[in-house]
Amino acid sequence: MPKPRFLAALLLLALPAMGAAQNISQSDIDRFMSLPQSQQERLAEQYGVDVDELKAQRSSGNGQSMEQPDAPVVQPVSSSDESSESQSDDAEESERARQTEDSSKLKAFGYDLFKGEPSTFAPVTEVPVPSGYIIGTGDTIELQLFGKKTGQYTLTVGRDGTIAIPEIGPYSVAGLSFNELRNEISKLVTDRFIGVESSVRLGELRSMRVFVLGEARNPGAYTVSSLSTLTNALFVSGGIEQTGSLRRIQHKRDGEVIGTFDLYDLLLNGDSSDDARLQAGDVIFIPPVGKRVSIGGEVQRPAQYELRGEDELGEVIELAGGMTNQAYPKRVRIERINDDFLRMLGEADASDQQGLNTPVQGGDHIRVPSIADVTGQYVELKGAVTRPGRFAWIPGMRLSSLISNLETDLAEAADDSAALLVRRDPETDRIATHFINPRAVVNNPGTESDPRLKEKDQILFFADRAKAGEPKSQQESWQRGSMLSDVIERLRKESTPNQPAPVASISGEVRYPGSYPITQERSLSNLLNLAGGLKDGASLDEAEVSRLERDAQGDGNRTIRTLDVTPLANNRKIDDFRLQSRDRVQIKSIPAFNENRTVTLDGEIRFPGTYSLRKGETLDQVVERAGGLTQYAFPEGAVFTRESLKERERKRLREAEEKLQGRLLSQQVQGEDFTNQNQGQQQTRELLDRISEARAVGRMVIDLERALQDADYQSIRLQDGDSLTVPEQPQSVSVLGEVQFPTSHLHQQGLTLDDYIERSGGPNSQADEDRVYVIRADGSVALPNRSNWFASNRTQLSPGDTVVMPLDVDQLSQLQLWTDVSQIIYQMSLGAAAIDGL
Repeated sequence: MPKPRFLAALLLLALPAMGAAQNISQSDIDRFMSLPQSQQERLAEQYGVDVDELKAQRSSGNGQSMEQPDAPVVQPVSSSDESSESQSDDAEESERARQTEDSSKLKAFGYDLFKGEPSTFAPVTEVPVPSGYIIGTGDTIELQLFGKKTGQYTLTVGRDGTIAIPEIGPYSVAGLSFNELRNEISKLVTDRFIGVESSVRLGELRSMRVFVLGEARNPGAYTVSSLSTLTNALFVSGGIEQTGSLRRIQHKRDGEVIGTFDLYDLLLNGDSSDDARLQAGDVIFIPPVGKRVSIGGEVQRPAQYELRGEDELGEVIELAGGMTNQAYPKRVRIERINDDFLRMLGEADASDQQGLNTPVQGGDHIRVPSIADVTGQYVELKGAVTRPGRFAWIPGMRLSSLISNLETDLAEAADDSAALLVRRDPETDRIATHFINPRAVVNNPGTESDPRLKEKDQILFFADRAKAGEPKSQQESWQRGSMLSDVIERLRKESTPNQPAPVASISGEVRYPGSYPITQERSLSNLLNLAGGLKDGASLDEAEVSRLERDAQGDGNRTIRTLDVTPLANNRKIDDFRLQSRDRVQIKSIPAFNENRTVTLDGEIRFPGTYSLRKGETLDQVVERAGGLTQYAFPEGAVFTRESLKERERKRLREAEEKLQGRLLSQQVQGEDFTNQNQGQQQTRELLDRISEARAVGRMVIDLERALQDADYQSIRLQDGDSLTVPEQPQSVSVLGEVQFPTSHLHQQGLTLDDYIERSGGPNSQADEDRVYVIRADGSVALPNRSNWFASNRTQLSPGDTVVMPLDVDQLSQLQLWTDVSQIIYQMSLGAAAIDGL
């Protein structure tokens, strides 16, 4: 660990003698100021630094006060540094319960007290000064005179052991106790000055360097106060590693051990008599840990303890704080590894002196059992309860004696309407289950809803919802599947041909579908409640029960039975129905209950918006509900989109992109597919860029005007997510593709296809004039040279039409791919533009 003096010297040596304060960072100044005043003055004088200037810079730093509150000397070790530390009180309690079951995993006692990281090099000075404190070089004495002569003086003990008292001169004080110092100076002042009295107190104390070595968490040299003791130094150094001894800490001076310190005296008895005061150069050496024993079960402090003279069971129990009220001392178990490395188990009766005198040795695992473990007179609560565990069983006791308040006895995440009681038959050792309603137990204590408990009953409480205040892992362990898995597995292992496992499954519109034990009542309502109850979409008309039955030949056949589950929804039972092993219950859903199909109407619609759909409803019906089209609507340019078509377009684009990427790679690697290969590769890259930028629209070409007015036109049945956008009446014709100036032109009566192309500058050198095509406002494509739509290229166009002059790809292979991809891109672009333009 770096030393304070070394840091300050290194800081000052790195700076010019003059003006050093202007170049030192704020953190360096703070570190320097944390040193004792005597060290500051000596270092400043040695290296020519103005301390007052440093203090001024520290207080003014950037116009803001740099004063910070006193930081703790030791910071606690964070959870990220010590993964073994508990994260919450609940986790600690759970860990303690686990450790009492496995003594070999107990934590070592006492190491958490000093665990931390040193946060400052400043010596500890908050210790009160005792009257027997010995004055030494570096101590500061505050002298105050009052009476006929007044004054206040700060006197520092020099290296010669003297202080310079004004008007008196040097006076030797080193080696005096603080009480002696006060008496001598008081006498000296009284003798020298008539009518003057004095008050003496200690100011800043000298610091000293000590060493903490061995199995320390942060071994090294530390600057501490002259009042520091062994425990002060242990705190500053961050504590002791778990490999170090707490009971044989050595205090060394001049190479010799002058004392040992047993921290157990301090931790267990509050005895600090051996916590010796340190002197400069002292060494605190922490040797390796000695022999340990672990003790768990029903003791006050289950842990691992280091032995130092304790060689009997009673002494170890005393280290652990004694036994709890639930302890059963007559059968204390001791586990030991003998000299032949064999595991041996023994028992001792700790209820009498002979048993307490049982010898123990290092490595022993001791467990004090509970009365419940031995006698079996207990009941157990598991899951989402605030106090899980075993409780003493009293004949005739009811569950309400353990669960009397839902808010205090159950966890926040608990399901207060369903729990399960698991009971073992002591004669057959088979288990049976019973349904419990915790809310009914609390509201109706002493009734049939509040069952009488028997020895070793287990009551399982399930989580019903997530709560922020409880650990996620814990809530997961409270889920039905986690808690019931062992119960269902045991029921199935106990099954026989004559007694099949009482397990049924439920699915459909319930909150927690799955497999559940069939309770003794064999009630379908109990199964439903264990599954969390019905969802709001459940059909009450009928539920389906699939049952495996044997026919006359002994073969298994499934039979189906339907039940009216209306009584279940009203918390009543179905009297004539009893569950059987392997029944499968299906709770049906209300048809279309969860469906929320919508269509969006936008643009020149009288009442645009998102409308809910009835099953089988058509486009004309929804448009009629929306008030029809406005007078400015342009039905020929309506854009009708569908999600399924959009996904199909995405797929086509991905396929085209993959083909083009393969084609580009082939051009680069294999050869001369183009007459001008570089130009072909560039054109392929441009087309790939267009594909990556294209947005799938999912447009379906429709004749909206006929769909709304012509009864003979095929009805357009709507699907969820459909969208209709009706634009305003357009006034332009667009020209895209390989023309000199792709743009839009105001539609004029009498202008032909060739006229619009000429108005865009005519075809460029890469245009294919023979394959020019027109995309109509409704999204359909017309080829003037291949269809009767145009008598010739001189046929007039309509507003909203788009003329596309394609690329001349005759010199390229895979011509059809290029043509198809280009057409797809243009159509999607126009559809997206029509939608975005609204």
